[in-house]
Parts: sequence; C-alpha cells; structure tokens
Amino acid sequence: MLIWRNGEFIDWEQATVHVTTHALHYGSSVFEGIRAYKTAQGTAIFRLQPHMKRLLNSAKIARIEVPFTEDQFNEAALEIVRRNGHESCYMRPIVFRGAGVLGVEGRKNPTECVIFTLEWGRYLGKEAIEQGVDVQVSTWRRVAPDTGASLAKIGGQYVNSQFISMEAHDGGFTEGIALDYNGTVSEGAGENIFVVYEGTVYTPGIGSSILNGITRDSAIKLMGDLGIPVRFETIPRDLLYIADEIFFTGTAAEITPVRSVDRLKVGTGTRGEITRSLQEEFFAITSGEKADRHGWLTPVYQTENQQS
Repeated sequence: MLIWRNGEFIDWEQATVHVTTHALHYGSSVFEGIRAYKTAQGTAIFRLQPHMKRLLNSAKIARIEVPFTEDQFNEAALEIVRRNGHESCYMRPIVFRGAGVLGVEGRKNPTECVIFTLEWGRYLGKEAIEQGVDVQVSTWRRVAPDTGASLAKIGGQYVNSQFISMEAHDGGFTEGIALDYNGTVSEGAGENIFVVYEGTVYTPGIGSSILNGITRDSAIKLMGDLGIPVRFETIPRDLLYIADEIFFTGTAAEITPVRSVDRLKVGTGTRGEITRSLQEEFFAITSGEKADRHGWLTPVYQTENQQS
C-alpha cells in the first residue's frame, strides 16, 4: 500500500512523523474524508474537487501555508487510488504543521501534505443504512463561532467530536448529537443532521456551528430534484422527539437514518419514506446505476469514451 507524501509516493511503513511534529501537540492539521465508489463505469471519486477546495480553504483559515495547488491534490488523489488498485475506498488527505519549533504559534514549522487510502465499509455499522441508529443528545456543545472555526475541518477541533462520540458510546448509543452555543441543534459528532416534520425537511444553517458538509450539499440538491422541501432553520432540541424522520449525512456516514433519540422512537422507529427515497437516489448515482447529472463523480481510470 502506497501513500502520497509531499509530492512523492512512499510505502505505508515509511509514512512516519517525528515526535516534535507540531500537529501532534497542538492539533494544527486540516483534513478531508473522501470516498471512491465502484460504479458500473469503473472506480470514481465522489465530489473530489469540492473536497480539495475545502481542504485548502480550511488551511487558509488555519493560516497553514500549503505548497501544492488544488489541481495537484486532485491528481495525487486519483493516482494514489490507481497505484493502490482500489475498486472502492475511503481517502484521507491531510495537511499539517510538521517538526520544528515547539511552541503554540507554529507558523515557522514546515507544512506536510499527505494522502492515504483505506478499504472501509459503513462507518456507523453495516445494518445502519436500513435499520437506522440510536443516538443521544450530548452534554457537550459545539464551540461558539467566536471560539472555533466550524467551517474549517481542523484536526484540533475534533476533540469536541471525540467527547460527543465517547459519551454516546459509553451510554450505549451509536452516535451523539451536539447542540450549539445557543442550545439548539447543531450536528452529529461527525455528521450533519436533517429533521423531517410534517413533510418538510429541516436542517441547521451554517450559523449553528456546523461543518458545511459536502454530502449535506449533495442531499439538499437531490431533495430539490425529488421535489422535497428543505428549510434552513434554527432547530429546537424538542423537535427531535416529535420528528417523523431524522437522518445523518457525511462522507463516512453517507445517508444514515436515526431510529431513536434519547431512547425515544423517531416516527415509526424505522427508516422513513423521505430518507429511503433519498438513499435510493444517492446510491443509484454513486453506483453508476443512474446518470451522474450533477457531475459529482471523477473517473479514476479514463476510458477511451471518456477521453474523446
């Protein structure tokens, strides 16, 4: 298995860092999670360009200088999938401050750029896509907009997500939902959230300390295609308890239904109709069964027809 690091392809065992690496001490990294799917037309990376654009935007917010362009990251991502021979995989591009000066500021340290791939299945469990997951509202809140940068995918900020997830697991739940600094619904530990109530889908806006998810954006576009109304609203916690459906979105979680919140059944306690229809559309596109009408899939192996 190969890893792309600073413009070169190296063996997995060679991808080591020094103990003085700034990111190990201070969380000074930015990263993405990307999926490549096995489609009827061959392996394709889902929404590659938006992911790499967000990676560089996160680095800009974190004041991390990046020595590679978006196009170079895109090509490196395609090439690492080719060289590792994946039909499908999960990909992790990460940019971080490396070894050097040991101090909080960190901008004198060199920047390290890495992309690695993994064979990875369903993040929240194999059965979760159909049966849904049991979640709790966490006692940990998302950070306020003047405390962290929620639009940036910064490594250090994920300690908050770890607290939410660990608390949920310790309580026997699959995942946790965080409230924002105002006490209204924000997102899951690693997923955006949608709440269905009386035929309308509600989701928190970007002012609710959420990551502006790329799968979230994809779901919103698909619901537009399907004629399902979506509203960006401040969502009170108690709406979770009377919702007809709730689902998570994310690169790892894809589109996963929530069947209970704080041990209260969501709707009928099974996957709802809106969630099911959205999943069917999403997986039909990512499998190549339906046309990629939004241009979300980047082929890894160009065929003669694709080149012409």
